[in-house]
Amino acid sequence: MKIYNAGNRVMNTYLYRIKDGYVMIDTGYAHSYQKCTSSMKRQGISWDDVKYIFLTHAHDDHAGFLKEVLDKHANITCIISGTAFPVLAKGQNSFNGGCSSRLALFFCCMMKLLGNGKHLFPAINETYANRLITVTKDNIAEIESLLSGKILFTPGHTADSVSLKVKNLIFCGDAAMNGVPSLHRITIWVENKEAFENSWQVLLDENAEYIYPAHGKRFKSSDLHKFKSKIKKVKLYSLK
Repeated sequence: MKIYNAGNRVMNTYLYRIKDGYVMIDTGYAHSYQKCTSSMKRQGISWDDVKYIFLTHAHDDHAGFLKEVLDKHANITCIISGTAFPVLAKGQNSFNGGCSSRLALFFCCMMKLLGNGKHLFPAINETYANRLITVTKDNIAEIESLLSGKILFTPGHTADSVSLKVKNLIFCGDAAMNGVPSLHRITIWVENKEAFENSWQVLLDENAEYIYPAHGKRFKSSDLHKFKSKIKKVKLYSLK
């Protein structure tokens, strides 16, 4: 299966083909719309080709230009977790939990110094409700059919985190990371450590070959088994 990436070094924005177009996994920061558009064009994809955005969770680097997409492209519907909308409506990341290491804490403090400490993004209010599909137990089978994939509930990084398995790979959002300042594939921000560890088991149980994280290059799913024991040793450093 061909995986396209219209993101950048900071944030991956994956696309893959379905029967009638493409599915996009997340958007980037609010200022990244035009760069994403240019990257898609170079790969032969237009916004008219995109049918769905699968939002892994409501954070500023994942939902940053979602409002702009919904404003400009009436053909696109966004699929979200059942607990994502309150965060989207607020337009700001939750600060529950903490940084998963001292290195992650340093990185988050640097982001604050650079002016991104509030983690704001354009809010998605009720006027966009008809453009959003919330995953429920009643419609999950239908949504999975539309996406040609399997939705996995993978909270821990955030309460609303979901992943998507397509064939032998998983788009995990921030349920795992690959690269500095992440250590051992553990995401730099964790809201609930126990839920995060359980979600790694959910990912492992799917026996996928590769994990495609939102940050960093793809990696073998066996890495999660190798590093899973490290999660219990994680100490969370609050930013509140």
